[in-house]
Amino acid sequence: MRARCRGWLLEGLSERTARHPGPHRTPRPAQEGHRWWRVMCLTGVDYFSTLGYQPGIAALAAGALSPLATLVLIALTLFGALPVYRRVARESPHGEGSIAMLERLLSWWSAKILVLVLLGFAATDFMITMTLSSADAAAHVMENPFAPHWIRGEGVWITLVLLGLLGAVFLKGFQEAIGIAVVLVAAYLALNVVVLAVCAYQILTHPVRIEDWTHLMTVEHSSPLAMVGVALLVFPKLALGMSGFETGVAVMPQIKGGAQDTYENPAGRIRGARKLLTTAALIMSCLLLLSSLATTILIPEKDFKTGGPANGRALAYLAHQYLGEIFGTVYDLSTITILWFAGASAMAGLLNLVPRYLPRYGMAPEWARAVRPLVLVFLVAAVLITLWFHAGVDEQSGAYATGVLVLMLSAAFASTVAVYRRGHRAATLGFGTITAVFAYTLVANVIERPDGIKIASIFIVLILLTSFSSRVHRAFELRATEVVFDEAALRIIDQAAEHGPLQLIANEPQEHSKREYREKEREQREHTRLPKGASVVFLEVFVRDSSDFSAEIAVHGDEKHGVRRLRADGPTVPNTIAAVLLALRDRTGKVPHVYFSWTEGNPIGHLLQFLVFGNGEAAPVTREVLRRAEPDPERRPWVHVG
Repeated sequence: MRARCRGWLLEGLSERTARHPGPHRTPRPAQEGHRWWRVMCLTGVDYFSTLGYQPGIAALAAGALSPLATLVLIALTLFGALPVYRRVARESPHGEGSIAMLERLLSWWSAKILVLVLLGFAATDFMITMTLSSADAAAHVMENPFAPHWIRGEGVWITLVLLGLLGAVFLKGFQEAIGIAVVLVAAYLALNVVVLAVCAYQILTHPVRIEDWTHLMTVEHSSPLAMVGVALLVFPKLALGMSGFETGVAVMPQIKGGAQDTYENPAGRIRGARKLLTTAALIMSCLLLLSSLATTILIPEKDFKTGGPANGRALAYLAHQYLGEIFGTVYDLSTITILWFAGASAMAGLLNLVPRYLPRYGMAPEWARAVRPLVLVFLVAAVLITLWFHAGVDEQSGAYATGVLVLMLSAAFASTVAVYRRGHRAATLGFGTITAVFAYTLVANVIERPDGIKIASIFIVLILLTSFSSRVHRAFELRATEVVFDEAALRIIDQAAEHGPLQLIANEPQEHSKREYREKEREQREHTRLPKGASVVFLEVFVRDSSDFSAEIAVHGDEKHGVRRLRADGPTVPNTIAAVLLALRDRTGKVPHVYFSWTEGNPIGHLLQFLVFGNGEAAPVTREVLRRAEPDPERRPWVHVG
């Protein structure tokens, strides 16, 4: 029973990449994708679903100035976020997003640590999408007049049930979701248009409501300039209205490209992604402005506060009030469904984002390549977040906005660097200005609502600790995707194998001189069991980037100073030597011998050098890597130390 449970839990572990068959599955080839407007609906379950709670949050944050603050947000959306992510779509057309763009700017450990930190903020974004959307769906359930009385006030439990259902779906297997997303988004947008049209009719036929609203603004603020100033100060609290852009570029691989598209130049896919981003931004901008006007003018301010009937469900409140309980219930069901599906999209995003980076860095436990254990980990995190915030929509909005804004800031900065490197001065100034605006928005949001940075910090610390722990734990793996010998290397190997098992001297060249090689060979012949008269081959490893966990090992052969050499490029010295030895055994059919010299110094220091720089005391580590890679001692290459 235990074995069956383990087998079910780790199903798919043998796959090289953990790709859950959900909304973010990457189709191959490009022609097997979907039309851009269909993929927009997949983005829309995240982006458009914020209408369920955004108007209420905006009203709480800005009061009567909510429409004006929303205008500022729309301007930042259309003239800031949209140009940035159109650039991201061009620079990273295979769904890697701005994180991959920033990774390419740096090298060695700095790139990996930056990616880990950004993954922490991305996890904050996606996790809070799940918990906040489920909490808002719970609010719509409780406030519906047809809901049984015993569920009222049980927002936490309803949220946990919705999260549990979400986890159950992914544990069973979440199939292609674009068709469902199209139906959900189309129905939800249509219902919102109806609600907003009725609200517009109510406002236009009762102009006194507009007078009351404008009077309230003039009473609270002395001049139009003061209103604009206040709107500029409070608009960072409305940043949730820009939450769909990162998802928009993440789903790019789903977009059907043109007939002439290639992997290196998917021009058709890029055009489709830009249409997706632009159309979604325009639709959302219109809906944000209209919903802000409707809710601010038609709903009393007290009803927005925590516990009020419009808290977290402003448009649903208006739907019930002006279109009756039956239509309002239909609207509630549509909102609950799309909010729940936004959580599904976020879960699928996490399941694709985490395995994309961490296994490549060697910073994920072995089970992280399977879907179901990751689902359980994310589900536990979602439960803890829900309990921490008591399933409050307003309380979680700060954490959500922090994750969104950090990813947008990283995208803006990456776009600035990209156009600067291409020599576009005007574009560099424009993207630099956008970066500054996002930086201000982020800082203002963090100061006002520090819960977001606290949640993100927890995710970052957990990711860093688990990642480096996994890296240390997996340090003695073989870590070679493939060993490739060039023609010169194969010639040297075949000639040496004619005289018996290969005898290799592990060498760390310094002078590359004839004297150095002769001295190294003499030392090994005197202090090890190297057979007298045996022909030797020198094996040298060059570490290019020790922060890489695994790589293809290219082995080049040559002769210098009368010495035959095999020269390999790899992420670490001992793991690369072990991989080459096993490849030599498989080619020649004979177990090779390798000879080392002890290195002077502290063994703890050597271990740290190995973990960070890829070198250190190579002999014992090579022996341990070989022991784990080849359980049969008779087939295991020999390691000699003198």
